[in-house]
Amino acid sequence: MSGIGTNGAGPRTTEAELSQLPMAQLLRRLSDQTSLLMREEVALAKAELAEKGRRASRGAGMFGGAAVCALYGVGALVAAAILALSLAVASWLAALIVAAVLFLVAGVAALAGRRQVRRATPPLPEQTVETVKEDVQWATTRARTARQH
Repeated sequence: MSGIGTNGAGPRTTEAELSQLPMAQLLRRLSDQTSLLMREEVALAKAELAEKGRRASRGAGMFGGAAVCALYGVGALVAAAILALSLAVASWLAALIVAAVLFLVAGVAALAGRRQVRRATPPLPEQTVETVKEDVQWATTRARTARQH
C-alpha cells in the first residue's frame, strides 16, 4: 500500500486510497503527520535561532573589541593632555591636574546616574495598598458575620 512515510518522503496517497481507509487509521495518520510537522518546525526554529545567536555573538565580540580600542584611545588622549599640560607645569603636577579633572567628571556622572536610578525606582502603589486593606477588612467582616449566623 502506498502512503507517506514517517519522514514525509514517499509516494503520496491518492484521495481514492484515503477514502478506503478506516477513520481510526486516518486519524492516526493525521496525528503522525501533525507530530512530524511540529517536530520539523521546532527543528527549523532551533536552526534559525542558532544562526541568529552566532551572528549576535560575533556582533557582541566586535562591540567588545571596539570598546577596548576606545578605552585605549581615551588613555592616549589622557596621556596627550598630561604631556601638553606638562609644557606649562611640572609633569607630576600635570598628571595630578588631569587625574583630578577625570575624578570630577566621574563624580558628576555618578551623581547623575544615582539620580536617574532613584527616579526609575517605582514608588509604592498607594492606591493598591489601600484597596488590598479594604478587601482584607471586607473579608474579615464577612467572616465574622458568617460565624455569628
